[in-house]
Amino acid sequence: MSKHAIITGGAGFIGSHLVDRLLDEGGWKVTVVDNFHPFYPRAVKEANVLAHRSHPSYTLLEGDIVDEETLDKAFAMASGADTTVVHLAALAGVRPSIADPLAYHRVNVTGTLKLLEKARSNKVAHFVLASSSSVYGEDPHVPWKESLTGLAPISPYAATKLAAEQYTRMYAHLHGLNTTALRFFTVYGPRQRPDLAIHAFFKKVIEGTPIQQFGDGSTRRDYTFVDDIISGVRGAMDRSLRTEDGRGAFEIFQPGQFGHRSPARLDRRDREGGRTESHYRGPARTARRCATDLCKRGKGQGAPRLCARHRYHTRPQAFPPVVR
Repeated sequence: MSKHAIITGGAGFIGSHLVDRLLDEGGWKVTVVDNFHPFYPRAVKEANVLAHRSHPSYTLLEGDIVDEETLDKAFAMASGADTTVVHLAALAGVRPSIADPLAYHRVNVTGTLKLLEKARSNKVAHFVLASSSSVYGEDPHVPWKESLTGLAPISPYAATKLAAEQYTRMYAHLHGLNTTALRFFTVYGPRQRPDLAIHAFFKKVIEGTPIQQFGDGSTRRDYTFVDDIISGVRGAMDRSLRTEDGRGAFEIFQPGQFGHRSPARLDRRDREGGRTESHYRGPARTARRCATDLCKRGKGQGAPRLCARHRYHTRPQAFPPVVR
């Protein structure tokens, strides 16, 4: 019998890659819920799902996660113990959340709560929530680990993600729903949202237009290649859900984030004649050296999948001038 995945936000960047993986694996019936929010052009998401639409195991429901009718249609296809919900849909972006915090609360908190209620009432096997590294705020204890406590988000977006995590934890505790929260660090790769930095940088590379640099260029940030995120999501979906007290399982993981002090970075280096080269670089790490809680040896069945590889990507390009 086929397994069933309900993927919210499945027409987006990460979601469409997850759909690719499940359909390629076979044995999955995939239901996507996506409202094609105008945060970026609809044509981008239409291109993401073009190859999926003709697949016999794929269903696309266009609608909002706060809409009861849309959720009823999605969960009407659920088969209880054979269904996993992967909740990727959200209003994204720190700066826009400051301008409209109520909209972010409606989608990211109320929407998550509605999905948890549907998952509980339909007795689904597992609820996987996409959270964010932004929940750590400005915590000085780096590298950040899932076990950190006293988190203090510094944006409405981050606050909504932490609230969604807490509701997910509560449903495991009160209702026995098996749940997992995944804190993503900035994800890059094919189909990346056009508003994100790496997409914008390389668009300018292709167009030959100047790239504006803020500060002295020494800022560092963790980036995760989308294939590594998908491997992490799949590992989370398949992880052992056994609990000793009969309550639902709950765990927080950081798929693809290796906790080293020299994170993957976007470099700009001078070449002869004033030309430059841009590349992604991140040192390889193995599961036994990974600093995140999930990937420590002996943590569980899903651990090897979550950090089986850490890509080293090089993208040589002729770089346009930097505007300071």
